[in-house]
Amino acid sequence: MAVVPVELGGRSYEVRIGKDLLRDAARQCAPLLRKSSVPIVTDANVARRWREPVEASFAREGVEPHWLVLDPGEAAKSWENLQRVTDWLLAEQVERGDHVLALGGGVIGDLVGFAAAILKRGCGFIQLPTTLLAQVDSSVGGKTAINTGAGKNLIGAFHQPSLVLADLGALATLPDREMRAGYAEVLKYGVLGDAPFFDWLSAHGVEVLAREEGSLEHAVATSVAAKARIVAEDERETADRRALLNLGHTFGHALEAETGFSDRLLHGEAVALGMVLAARYSARRGEISDADAERVTRAVNAAGLPSEITALGLDCDGRRLAEHMLHDKKMDAGTLPFVLLRAIGDAYVARDVELADITEFLNGELRAD
Repeated sequence: MAVVPVELGGRSYEVRIGKDLLRDAARQCAPLLRKSSVPIVTDANVARRWREPVEASFAREGVEPHWLVLDPGEAAKSWENLQRVTDWLLAEQVERGDHVLALGGGVIGDLVGFAAAILKRGCGFIQLPTTLLAQVDSSVGGKTAINTGAGKNLIGAFHQPSLVLADLGALATLPDREMRAGYAEVLKYGVLGDAPFFDWLSAHGVEVLAREEGSLEHAVATSVAAKARIVAEDERETADRRALLNLGHTFGHALEAETGFSDRLLHGEAVALGMVLAARYSARRGEISDADAERVTRAVNAAGLPSEITALGLDCDGRRLAEHMLHDKKMDAGTLPFVLLRAIGDAYVARDVELADITEFLNGELRAD
């Protein structure tokens, strides 16, 4: 098992990465639990696979799990479900010193984490991520949120978990498409700040996607360690350091909005395509070579992820996509920062990007053959 610390002073915690952690969840979580029962929120898909082994784990420790099972999908990150979760936790008599368990992918982690942040002005929570994307990205760092009609993750809070258990065994039953979507976030860490890791993924990415244990653990642990370092330096994204984690996300969120935040384009798929667009736009500005932009495209293609807007079959123009960006939560004083590249492994935050230029660039991408 690999253990990666997230160093935040009195709010530090561990990310534990290995196999069979869910079957050992009760023992792993025991030091944080104060009662003979524990509230667990999950979705129906995860419950079908993991409710029984997690329940058995707590039964062995004499702890009774109480379950709230939600419908799966991005739509779960809603006002309605936030109210449902908080009302349920209040009925469960959760106190500020208690911990709520979030068992599932990024949607469950974001929703439950936000509920924990606002319940009685903040109670504890533990992340049990069951997707690659959640293990390497959304479960670490304390960003929690729900979606609204205006956009993705616009209502939320910073609220750190007390523990993250990333069970690599949970990825064995993850659909291949979800695995590829999570891999986009792994690849992101190489593109934004670790050229040797990018090269390693070019050689071993197939093994990661095939869930080969050694390569998978290395990829997850390296990704988590990269995010932990950034979060420790800039927890609340008040400087540009944590903003680098948004590589691919500004373009990606616009594409998600245009496709209705639906299964038509998964978040990780949008990030992958967003990284390609960020690389190409960086090349357009003369900041990286066309060859490096093409290397990013090849890495995305090699993972079976989308690299061309035209493949999405969108009925819109560049201006419409740029308008989605106006609702981005990173807007500051009327300007929108973009994470761009000086080289593979060297990302930076650009604050001089004109949306008119983005519109022209996207129109070109939408017309590309």
